[in-house]
Amino acid sequence: MSKKSVDTYEASWWSRLTQSRYFVYILISPLFLILFAYVIYPFYSTFIQSFAGDNQLANYQKFFSLESTANLEALWNSFYISIISVICCAVVGVMMAFLLERYDFPGRRLLSILVLVPMALPPLVGVLSFTFLYGESGIFPRLFQQMFQLEDVPFALKGIWGVIVVHTFTMYTYFYLTASAAIKGLDPSLEEAATSLGASRIRVWRKIILPMLTPSLIASSLLVFMVSMASYTAPLMFGVERTMTMQIYLSRTNGNLDMAATQSTILSFVSITFLLIMRWYQNRRNYQNLSKGISVHRSEVSSKPLKYLAVTLSFIGTLILILPILVLILISFSKDGAWTIQILPTEYTLDHYKALFTDERTWRPIWNSLQMGFIATVGNIIFGVAAAYAMVRLSFKGKTALDILITIPWALPGTVVAVNLIAAFSTESVFTFNQVLIGSFWILPLAYFIRHLPLVFRSTSASLMQLDQSVEEASRSLGASWWYTFRRIVIPLTLSGVLAGTLLAFVQSIGEFVASILIYNTSTIPLSVAIFQKLYAFKFGTACAYGVLQIILILIVLIISERLSKGSAGSAI
Repeated sequence: MSKKSVDTYEASWWSRLTQSRYFVYILISPLFLILFAYVIYPFYSTFIQSFAGDNQLANYQKFFSLESTANLEALWNSFYISIISVICCAVVGVMMAFLLERYDFPGRRLLSILVLVPMALPPLVGVLSFTFLYGESGIFPRLFQQMFQLEDVPFALKGIWGVIVVHTFTMYTYFYLTASAAIKGLDPSLEEAATSLGASRIRVWRKIILPMLTPSLIASSLLVFMVSMASYTAPLMFGVERTMTMQIYLSRTNGNLDMAATQSTILSFVSITFLLIMRWYQNRRNYQNLSKGISVHRSEVSSKPLKYLAVTLSFIGTLILILPILVLILISFSKDGAWTIQILPTEYTLDHYKALFTDERTWRPIWNSLQMGFIATVGNIIFGVAAAYAMVRLSFKGKTALDILITIPWALPGTVVAVNLIAAFSTESVFTFNQVLIGSFWILPLAYFIRHLPLVFRSTSASLMQLDQSVEEASRSLGASWWYTFRRIVIPLTLSGVLAGTLLAFVQSIGEFVASILIYNTSTIPLSVAIFQKLYAFKFGTACAYGVLQIILILIVLIISERLSKGSAGSAI
């Protein structure tokens, strides 16, 4: 057979295969395999381990026992903290969005930039800065103690309310971003019509504005609830020992893996139940805006007293938002061990920043985080984009199952993901090519990949939904192959969405702490764990220098993201 005949035969075979109704299952089978191997199988392993022992229900009986209420108290505290955090973040985030999008006042532009500052603070670094500012040995409590000659500090962030305050500061941006986008698209004619019919301002808010914001509020509520349930550092720093993440960590470090598995299973059930309830509530009604009005313009504050009040509050708000970063920068120059009972550090040095790039032991965690975050993010891009394309563009049985499988890691706290991986991959497995992953380099990138896959998937799906499918059909009708159309048309036109999820996943991987603390080893210690260790060794200067570097890395990634997004938008036009 001639070469031309072979090429013709192969082309016709490929054409018949791609046109077959079963071809889509060949494309999506790797997605299901990956999700089964690294999401379902670890979750199943943890679930089975929770029933270990002669009495298979012993761990659950111990968990719900009224004789030892530590676990029940931890479950209640985690749920209570998460719900209150959602409410506080919603109030702050929505009010800030409404204020900055609806009104023009002195200081608005500066405040609109600084309102996003908490996004540059990784969870561990954010808690660290609040501890230095408002903790029992913090700058402000000591300052007021000295000013008023008090025996004890007059106030300090501690306990459950300390955790909630930190959660509110670090997480309100989730509500702010989604609410801002929704408020920009609100039709003012709806509010004007309601007002003209005699509705009060409160009734307009309750019956028109809030219902139209419901989809964005539910998405933000889910994110804040999941992050709050996964919170480990804030309860640890502020002395709240009875939370589920703390109990899982204690069980794991004490070698009680069966109880850790039980606690993880129960925490997974609570998180997934909340996810399903919120999705059910969102799907009950249609929240689409069917009117043809235009978006509202900002109203300028004309009253002089209100202007002065706006300037004052803007200054206070700016100070509150920027103080956590300023205190990290200040303490990063302080000598380790020199700051004890003073209000501010008394001795300063550049040694911490020199060590970051000259001392191999200090540099190693930075390189580990960059390397492992990059590997995980590459995996997120490959499988997240493929899953998004399959969900939006392809028709096949099992779409709902695929969506649920990708969403599950988003609903699971980091401690649960870590315990699942420990239960599944502490022994040789066919999914690890007969290798033990626990204790190896690859376990952390795998954890980051699992946790942040939904970020790339969701952002890419949103971009694909906005892309008219007729563009792809036109390309195919002109003779372009599916791969050429995907590479030259689909990817460029959805690049901004892909980049948004990709860079967010990379940033989250660099700052990931909750899962890392359970599965790292001495050779793979990431940056977040290094900060934690330096803090508990009372090396505050080194810990803050790490934190400042982490913030700089995140800011660089965000700037690159914005420029690439603009470039991709320009090329698409």
